[in-house]
Amino acid sequence: MKIIVQLASVFVAITFIFSGFVKVVDPLGSAYKFQEYFGADVLNLEFLIPFALPFSIVLIIAEIMLGIMLLIGFKPKFTVWSLAILTLIFLFLTWYSAYYNKVTDCGCFGDAITLTPWETFYKNILLIVLIALLLIKIDWIKSVFNTKITKAITFASLFAFLFITYHVLVHLPIIDFRAYAVGKNIPAGMVYPENAKKSVYKDTWIYKVNGKESAYTTEEKPWEIEGATFVDRKTELIEKGYEPPIHDFTMEKDDVDFTDLLMQKERLMLIVMYNLQKVDKDALKSLKETIAKAQENGYDVYAFSSSPLSEYETLKKEFDLDIELLFCDETTLKTIVRANPGIVTIKEGTIMGKWNALDYKKVQLH
Repeated sequence: MKIIVQLASVFVAITFIFSGFVKVVDPLGSAYKFQEYFGADVLNLEFLIPFALPFSIVLIIAEIMLGIMLLIGFKPKFTVWSLAILTLIFLFLTWYSAYYNKVTDCGCFGDAITLTPWETFYKNILLIVLIALLLIKIDWIKSVFNTKITKAITFASLFAFLFITYHVLVHLPIIDFRAYAVGKNIPAGMVYPENAKKSVYKDTWIYKVNGKESAYTTEEKPWEIEGATFVDRKTELIEKGYEPPIHDFTMEKDDVDFTDLLMQKERLMLIVMYNLQKVDKDALKSLKETIAKAQENGYDVYAFSSSPLSEYETLKKEFDLDIELLFCDETTLKTIVRANPGIVTIKEGTIMGKWNALDYKKVQLH
């Protein structure tokens, strides 16, 4: 039995350490996910959206530190009870996501491993069972080292992960698990294989017949019922099919899609600003020199944003940005680069480099 408890302890610890690590290298990704959870159509806690980033940092640090503390056996009662509470929170969120089909990717393993809401929910069920076992046999969890060493490891780990968090927020994620990582080809990521599995949907038709609204399946063909009047149609995803890694990438101007054309460019630079109202204006001040240097080296340079042209025109005059604006979905832009503004260089559709605009001096032109 002691061996089982030890194995359970190691499994839970490694799971939390891995989960925390893949998120601590990209805390903004978790913050965006919490913004989804706090949204009006999910938990309706919009007043918490401005606190999504600090909330995600605290949760990530807690997750990875509790995993380390369990692994080395530091303060087992506090650690295991804290893990139980944390897992119960995750269990509720993943159940809510799965049952109401609200947030289709909970982000429990960041962008490293994508799980469906139900897969994540069952994973948390397993963790709760294992943690319950650890609570029952908590006296069997012993420190691997003496108290001084376990304290030293704990505090050294805390400072290390706080530094990593600071570093990636000021610059960019130190490990990029996304489909837009350096070296990835955007057009290749958008390809839909010929024999790929397609999503299965179920339509429910609401028709008014003889003054009464009723629900019908597609097979019942309610539109053929004499005197029936259409009211509404509800579509439910039954089984998700294949989805290309890149599926919402567009480069539009004046309602014209320039994606195919620009993905053939030998030298392309994008100044990514997912939301102009939230853009770091101090960082923008330094971009004029970078843009001019890129243009001198034969680059086509564009601003890339989800904000309307009117907002960009104001910003363009304020910062003397002599580049045109291309439109793309905000979520996609947040995925491309974790900075606002960020700099991305592309060669024939392949991402060659990405930088936070604050690191403009480090930009390398290929």
